[in-house]
Parts: sequence; C-alpha cells; structure tokens
Amino acid sequence: MAEEIVNVPENEEEIQDVNSLRQIRVEKLEALQAAGKDPFVITSACQTIHTDEIVERFEELENTDVSICGRMMSRRDMGKANFIDVRDKNGRIQCYVRIDDVGEDVFADFKKWDIGDIIEVKGFVFRTRRGEISVHAKGIRLLSKSLLPLPEKFHGLTDVDTRYRRRYLDLIMNPEVKDTFYKRSAILREIRNYLDAQGFIEVETPVLVPNAGGASARPFETHFNALNEDVKLRISLELYLKRLIVGGMERVYEIGRVFRNEGVDTRHNPEFTLMELYQAYTDYHGMMDLTENLYRHLAQTVVGSTLISYNGVEMDLGKPFERLTMIDAVKKYTGIDWNDVKTLEDARKLADEKHVEYEKRHGKGDILNLFFEEFVEEHLIQPTFIMDHPIEISPLTKKKPDNPDYVERFEFFMNGWEMANAYSELNDPIDQRERFKAQELMLSLGDDEANTTDEDFLMALEYGMPPTGGIGYGIDRMCMLLTDSQAIRDVILFPTMKSLD
Repeated sequence: MAEEIVNVPENEEEIQDVNSLRQIRVEKLEALQAAGKDPFVITSACQTIHTDEIVERFEELENTDVSICGRMMSRRDMGKANFIDVRDKNGRIQCYVRIDDVGEDVFADFKKWDIGDIIEVKGFVFRTRRGEISVHAKGIRLLSKSLLPLPEKFHGLTDVDTRYRRRYLDLIMNPEVKDTFYKRSAILREIRNYLDAQGFIEVETPVLVPNAGGASARPFETHFNALNEDVKLRISLELYLKRLIVGGMERVYEIGRVFRNEGVDTRHNPEFTLMELYQAYTDYHGMMDLTENLYRHLAQTVVGSTLISYNGVEMDLGKPFERLTMIDAVKKYTGIDWNDVKTLEDARKLADEKHVEYEKRHGKGDILNLFFEEFVEEHLIQPTFIMDHPIEISPLTKKKPDNPDYVERFEFFMNGWEMANAYSELNDPIDQRERFKAQELMLSLGDDEANTTDEDFLMALEYGMPPTGGIGYGIDRMCMLLTDSQAIRDVILFPTMKSLD
C-alpha cells in the first residue's frame, strides 16, 4: 500500500497517517455519492478564462463575470467566508467564497472539500482591500475528488526520484516544471516551422526493424509473435530516411523516439528523441549552414536572444560558429599534430605516453578520436563544428577525395556536449558494402555497438542516391541547453527509472 502514497512517507507512522487521511477522503466521497452528488459523474465544466489572463487583463475584466476551473491548493477559513487558491495550467488566483453568495447548502458541502480537489468557480473579478486580484465566487462546484493528500512536509515536492517517477505530482507541486515542457513544445514547433519553410517534409519511419543500423549503439531486442521473427527497436532514423532520398523525396526529416540499450546519466536516457534530416544535392558544409541558422532561429524565437546561459555559462549563438578539423582541435589542446602520426604503432605509443586507454581492435583513427574525447570535448563551450573524422569511426560517410583516411563528417558541440552529428552521406553501394564488412569484423571482435550489413539498404543504394547531406540532432540535449535544465530527465516527461520492485 505504501507505494500508492504520493507524498512519500518516510516511516511506518507516516504511512499510517496518510492512509488514515485517504480513508477520510474516501468516506467523504461515499457520502457525496450517497447524497446523489458524485463528482465523478460530471462530464464537463465551464472554463471561460485562465488565471493568468485575469491578472493580465484586470483593468478590462474588473467586475466582469468569469468561470475558472482548477485545483484547490490552499484554504484560509474565516467562518462564513473562505479564501482559497485555485491553480490551473497557466497559474493561480485567489477566490473569495462566502456563504451569502453561494448558498448555505453549497457552502456546507464546500467546507468539506479538501486541498487537491478539482473545482469550478463562477464569479466576478475584483481586487481585495489588500490589493490582490481575485474572483468573488457566486457559484462553486466540485468536479473531481482528490483521494490522496498532496505533499506538505516541505511545502512542496523536493525528492528528485519521486519527482521523476510521479511527474503528475511534480507538475502539481512545482508549476515551474510546466514551463520547461511548454518551452520544449515551442522548440519542436519552431524546428518544424523552420524546416517546413526550407522545403523539408516530415515523415515517419519504422520503430521495429530487422536491422538496427545508422549509429554505434547496442539495440533493444524483442520478438514479433505474428511473424515468429526477432526484431529490434531502432537506434537511429538514418537508413530509412536515406531510402526516401533514393525515392526522390529530396528533403525529409523525422522527429522520433529511438532506443539504445545503454546506461542512464545526466545526459543519457535509453529512450530519447532524435531528429534526423536529409537533403539531396548538398554536403556536410550545407548541413553546417543549416545547423547554425536553425540554432540561431531557435534561440531568437524560443529564448528571445541569441545569447543563452546554461548553468551560469553564456554561449553566443549570434556569432559565426567556429569550425575546426578533428586533427586541428587535437593539436590545439594537446600540441600533437596527428598528421605526423604515420603508423598504428606511433598512435599507440602516444596513447601510452598520454595515458589514453585503447583496445587492441582500435586503429589509428580510433585512437585519434580517443584523444579528442579525452582532451578536447570539455573545452568546446561556444558553438563549434568539429570536422573531418577518421574513417574508422564513420561507416556511413563519404571519404574526403584528397585524403581517404578521413571523411566528410562533423559533430556540433556546445557546452562541451555533442549536440549533432552530420555527414556528406556515402552513396556508393560498393564502398558501403565494404564498410559494412568492416563493421561485421568489429562485431566479431567484441564490439556490440557495431553495425550489421543491411542488404535492403544496399539494394536501395544500387538504384542510385544523389549526393546528400544528412544530420542527426539530440532533441533532449537541445532542450536542456535552451531551458537551462541540469539533467536530461528534467526535459523528458517520463524518463526511464529503475523499477521499485
């Protein structure tokens, strides 16, 4: 029974106390039902305005009748008159409820209502003698009975684990949390507005796939009973979106959930929102321009400024974003010029000297990437594009024509985080098959994040895919930065949590 109690009692005495309060509320509900006043038979209510609009338009609305609906969050009992606070989705407002205005029977029922009950208040807008904008009730109705008491111990809900597990309670007790998710919705809306204006169309592709490719990640696996086949949850949107480019759709994007069987931390959740887009007849330079313009647009329209702050650190999205090759970035922060590293043995020697851990299967390019992760990423606070990755870590990317050990790829960084990953997409089916073979070898050597060969995708490429630029954005990290949220769970309404069982 304790797990059903929403204000997180800490000991047996508190559990018993909350259970007693719940039983009292159940008995009140039963009494209402016996008297023919069951609130749960009500199917609709009258809501003509929200609380924030009353405050904003007070001069216009003073002495005007309104009807509001929301949750009763507090009560100040003055005998034959009460002041209550009602909270709706946009804010809260004080209501004055007097026996002479609502009638003796209604007032008697109202006095038995509890904090947390959902109610309707009809009345006129006025300002109290103390200057508080309020609603003077002429009628009041119980719409839904709250059977469990809201948290009271710290005048709110502060336990982080409970906030994530019971987001509904978090939203009730910490209304500022709603602001984060309203802003997240605005970010998604503005992404769509921007891309639609650029001639992209939004599409949907399969979540359950026979071959989970397009990223380096371990997939979740399940079984499709109807076909008696094992399938995987997608780890990326890439390979199906590229099939649409082959089909001639030219500019496509998808915003959707992907699933990676990995750990949980402040920036990772196994179920997260990814956006990928693909544009025919451009390359990774085109994706850099699009990304810079998109982020600037989001900052201006959602945050209101191209200067944003995260955890007290300012980042300027109004200036041109820095562009560095991975080799130049490693040289900048370590002094090592990877152009001088000629062999795998040279790379391993440098790694040993700098205490960079690597595995036997790692090539020279893998070790360059390990140096980048170890010594560079944390310094990339301002918007920065890191370009031209080693081919070993980029199985779906076009080689650089003048240096085939590297590819036309970039990662976008802010605040020391990878925010996006983009390629000049590999459209050579013969080269792509060889890359898949290399991935299969890595898989056999113990890399459980390596891709397997996708024959249908290779067939699509053999029909011909135009030169294409593509990019993937981590929407949750984007929302973290633009809402100044400290953990990915703060921008996911229902994050993955370990079972309490």
